[in-house]
Amino acid sequence: MSVRMFAAAAALGLSALLQPSTAGAQALVVCSEASPDFLNPQFSSQNTAYDVAAQIYDKLVTTERGGSQIIPSLAESWTISDDGLTYTFKLRRGVKWHSSKIFTPTRDFNADDVIFTITRMFDENHPYYKVGGSNYQFFGEIVKPSLKAVEKLDDYTLKVTLTKPYAPLLSALSVEPMSILSAEYADAMMKAGTPEQVNQAPIGTGPFSLVVYQKDATIRFKAVPDHWTKAVGNRDRMALVNDLIFVITPDASVRYAKVKSGECQIARYPNPGDLPAMRADSNLTMLSGSIADQSFLAFNQQKKPFDDKRVREALVYATNIPAIIDAVYQGTGKQAAALVPPSLWSHDDALKPRPYDPEKAKALLAEAGYPNGFKTVLWAIPVVRAYMPNGRRAAELIQADWAKIGVQAEIQSYEWGEYLKRGRAGDHEVGMFGYTWDYPDPSQILLSGWHCDGVKSGANRARWCNKEFSDLLTKANTITDQAERTKMFVRMQEIFQEDVGGLLFANAQAFTPVRKDVKDYKIHFFGGQPFVGVSLAK
Repeated sequence: MSVRMFAAAAALGLSALLQPSTAGAQALVVCSEASPDFLNPQFSSQNTAYDVAAQIYDKLVTTERGGSQIIPSLAESWTISDDGLTYTFKLRRGVKWHSSKIFTPTRDFNADDVIFTITRMFDENHPYYKVGGSNYQFFGEIVKPSLKAVEKLDDYTLKVTLTKPYAPLLSALSVEPMSILSAEYADAMMKAGTPEQVNQAPIGTGPFSLVVYQKDATIRFKAVPDHWTKAVGNRDRMALVNDLIFVITPDASVRYAKVKSGECQIARYPNPGDLPAMRADSNLTMLSGSIADQSFLAFNQQKKPFDDKRVREALVYATNIPAIIDAVYQGTGKQAAALVPPSLWSHDDALKPRPYDPEKAKALLAEAGYPNGFKTVLWAIPVVRAYMPNGRRAAELIQADWAKIGVQAEIQSYEWGEYLKRGRAGDHEVGMFGYTWDYPDPSQILLSGWHCDGVKSGANRARWCNKEFSDLLTKANTITDQAERTKMFVRMQEIFQEDVGGLLFANAQAFTPVRKDVKDYKIHFFGGQPFVGVSLAK
């Protein structure tokens, strides 16, 4: 965000920010749980950052709103070569870039913008590679390993060449870190000596443009009147309200109070304990659905004693997961045994979780040389996520369980952005983390979170590196036969459980209370939550 925009945000009170920009305009207010860690999604793996990016940017392809089908976006169509190595995209014409106080574009979107977006992350010698940092986590782990070249055939034709076939490529291109940025804007900011503006004051082609961001308070967007979806008549992907406002509200009980009073029309990530009252409220509609998620404790296996499988297994046996699910999830989760959730193909339903068995845990600790236990630090996730409704409460229950076998765990936490940063750096001993899939292919989180390559980048929070697992995952992504891929993913899940890669919590249900005047809001289960297609009754 530019200094000018931050100053403007500071000068405005929250009540002013919540007012529609013009008389009679509709404003959709969303109570969100956290501030984004980055405004440029290329650097982020955080849900809130993806939610922001989903409004501002478009991608080459996208996931249908509320579903899992990959559909065209900035790319109108594409062809794939028989050997799976070449993808040729026909790009959409007439797509306008947003304007802002610091930049007015002179041309429409074209292939140059895609080239800039990708090579900025791909080429370490690119002038923008290190602007804002160079930890392009999603791109580096999911796309880059298979990418050979991106070429412009003409202004509206693009060729992507791979080093090896990569079955999930189109799905990967649908995720917010692959949002298309403006090359013209980047050139102008570089010439002005302010290249960081590209990351801090985002300009996209999306259905909403950013008006102002006040950290930990509010994010305000306005609808783009000439967005390309209006030309093609796709109402489901149009901005149907004039103003969209995220009110950053970390406390779930406060989010509930605001949606109940009408201060917000939508409240993300409610407390499970509040769901019965929300359902009984005649002014609210409760939306729900199964998400593709993963919640876990990461034992940092680069730190002793967690490099010893017996210690990891002991801590799994010592943790009463059913009690945590009862107290924390309160009926909104089911104990997980398999690394791939039931909502995705290749889920291994045959796997069963280790039972709660403190005596077996003690025996394993003694065998590992810790008959009297040890001391450690347990990180509690500081925000509410769909996959973990109350990290602090879960940590307290784990702390009590481990004390019974002599393991003394000190609970620690940080502000969410700092928590993620320190987790990537491997500062934790035992950390509470989780993921939701951004596209409907089981490989994504396994590749990002559990592959050996993720140890170096920090995405693999457990620093768990199993060669058989990683080799199978790499191979599975080079073939397109889903039955063969399923066999490989099932074996990977068996390996994870055998080697105790981490401690899995639960597969959760997502719930979102919305006011009755909200029309056509759909919970989006892959990538950032779009607010296109949503309107308010007059």
